[in-house]
Amino acid sequence: MHSDEADAEAGAVAVGHGSDGDHAADSGWEVVRPGGAPAVPGVRMAGFRDRVGQALDLRVLPQPAVVIVIGLGNDPFTVEGGTAQRPSTSSNPHPSLVASLSPGPTWIRGRDVECMEMCLSPGTAYALLGVPPHELEGAVVGLEDLWGRQERQLRERVAAATAWQERFTLVSEFLTRRAARARSLTPEVAGVWDTIVARGGRVRVDDLAASCGWSRKRLWSRFNAQIGLTPKRAAMLVRFDRAAQALRAGGNAADIALAHGYADQSHLHRDVLAFAGCTPAALAGL
Repeated sequence: MHSDEADAEAGAVAVGHGSDGDHAADSGWEVVRPGGAPAVPGVRMAGFRDRVGQALDLRVLPQPAVVIVIGLGNDPFTVEGGTAQRPSTSSNPHPSLVASLSPGPTWIRGRDVECMEMCLSPGTAYALLGVPPHELEGAVVGLEDLWGRQERQLRERVAAATAWQERFTLVSEFLTRRAARARSLTPEVAGVWDTIVARGGRVRVDDLAASCGWSRKRLWSRFNAQIGLTPKRAAMLVRFDRAAQALRAGGNAADIALAHGYADQSHLHRDVLAFAGCTPAALAGL
């Protein structure tokens, strides 16, 4: 595990629902986060409950994190879009989902949604998911297909708990047990990822390779196998994430393009369209 907790901010389901507070009553959503430091570094959790039965039709912004959503309500939600979808083999009508890094433009739709969200930094995902990240290939997959009976048992215990703090504790204990026997990123890959994050994606692959004493080809192969993206794509995602946050905070697109290393505003426009499926102006309004 490495110092990339900032990339695991809870937020995929929360986008557009005022989730900066603990209870987004004004939007009809209850949004709760656990207090204190996470039990497993690189994991951020949040709980979401629809209080008014409104229809959910939500664009999900790609972020430098692997997102796990555990469905807890009586009604299913669906994930649409992304670069790939893999039908779950689970017999459960409300399976939990994993969205890998950079899934592309994605929407979550449903009604009476109640769920827990975990955002995992890439190093933590590599340790906890149980499959090499590159095998997910940008897909949204069923968590039960990765964790099997353990996922079913965890989901049932969490759904049976009535208090959010009890739910957070159950998930934290489960992740702590998995982390105790987990693998870690190689130091070179971890160092390259930390450099990409620290520099906001404004890096050259040649410089990254030189920093760890590897060739470009070796860095590409090892990094992609453990992170699930090439170094170039990872840098683009981190840069997009920083720019998206600035756009949603009300920044000027031209200034944001300059501040985050885009060649010009058109370059920013192309990246936002590729990652989020909308224009910078539309993204700013989410």
